[in-house]
Amino acid sequence: MAENSRILIADDHPLVRGALRQAIAGAVPGALISECGDMVELSASLEKAKGTDLVLLDLNMPGVRGFSGLMYMRAQYPDIPVIVVSANEERDTIRRCIDFGASGYIPKTTDVEVMRNAVRVVLDGGAWTPPDVGLASPPDKETADIVRRLSSLTPQQVRVLMMLSEGLLNKQIAYELSVSEATVKAHVSAILQKLGVDSRTQAVIAASKIEAGQWQGGLNSAQ
Repeated sequence: MAENSRILIADDHPLVRGALRQAIAGAVPGALISECGDMVELSASLEKAKGTDLVLLDLNMPGVRGFSGLMYMRAQYPDIPVIVVSANEERDTIRRCIDFGASGYIPKTTDVEVMRNAVRVVLDGGAWTPPDVGLASPPDKETADIVRRLSSLTPQQVRVLMMLSEGLLNKQIAYELSVSEATVKAHVSAILQKLGVDSRTQAVIAASKIEAGQWQGGLNSAQ
């Protein structure tokens, strides 16, 4: 674990970022720590600061809903380990984050020394979750299938899917992403194919399930 590790904290609450900065400074003396408060800043920071060694990611901040931020990170930056830091302590949520590629999950109520140990474990190439969360058993078949489908989306397709869930039209998405409407239509078609659904409405339902972590009935349950 290098002392000059580059670590990025992504959380929209300044007080939380400050607390995490203190915890990291105690865990990795000399670490180069930066902060951001939304998904746009996160993307910009990662593009600017090449060689980031670890991202601490909040599940809920502007531009991120449910697992979408983690999905984007794993698709865009697969070599950067991610620790999800969240107020959500539900075991199912923790398990889904690990299934989607997180290297760790730290509830915000975690003791500072335990949090520091978790950061060191992940920086050393390991994985960390609360001790009462068992990850030995593989995910059920339905969850594994949905994770596979969602993980096949490109970063841009993840962004388009989240914008669809906000009710944006193709021309609005095209404007936000600075691409043509034809490109957006191509992304939407690819999303429908990868998720195994037939319409934008079903894709939006899929997006809502991503946000809520609700897989019951699969992505085709609402026709």
